[in-house]
Amino acid sequence: MEESKSGFWYADWSFPIFVGLLSAGVFAGTHMYYVYGLGAFNEVAFVSMLRSGMETGVYGAVAAFGASFLFARIIEGSLVGILDIGGAIQTGVGLGVPALLLGAGIVFPVANFAASLLSGLILGVAIGYVIVLARKFTISNSDSTYGADVMMGAGNASGRFLGPLIILSAMAASIPIGLGSLLGALLFYLWNKPITGGAILGAMLLGAFFPVAI
Repeated sequence: MEESKSGFWYADWSFPIFVGLLSAGVFAGTHMYYVYGLGAFNEVAFVSMLRSGMETGVYGAVAAFGASFLFARIIEGSLVGILDIGGAIQTGVGLGVPALLLGAGIVFPVANFAASLLSGLILGVAIGYVIVLARKFTISNSDSTYGADVMMGAGNASGRFLGPLIILSAMAASIPIGLGSLLGALLFYLWNKPITGGAILGAMLLGAFFPVAI
């Protein structure tokens, strides 16, 4: 076990690579949304803040929101050993940084696909190295990850309540999508898996065959 922890998947130097690749994809997704109106890797409510900035030219709200998430999650990741992908990468890198650039009049990294990939990659690698370096002065000096177990437990507990909400949202979209979400949740329940994943996959599957006209 100790030997496996020294390999690529457990090495400190490989962590920034993973974060960089994730960030590149998320940043490119924001580019797709900025240019084509779809493709952002974020919650609808958060993306609507970016849309509002694109329409009004005022990016202050989404920039502050996304950047604060990024800053908080970097500190959190350093202290507890868990990087929140949703807060740090999807919201921080995917919304906060692009909003900061657009608000400053720097459009090219967001408007150009290759530049968005490169920008996301550089940001992700930098975030990864910051967390790795900070961890050397925090949890690396102890056998405990302090709040990591509590945070994971809280996230899993709150996630159980998302399944019914997803099913209700799917039913509101259309009957076939709602039935797919319900069947997917039921199968995952019988499989002793979180019903949230089943509800999402079921809705996506039936939604592919019975799309909703927009």
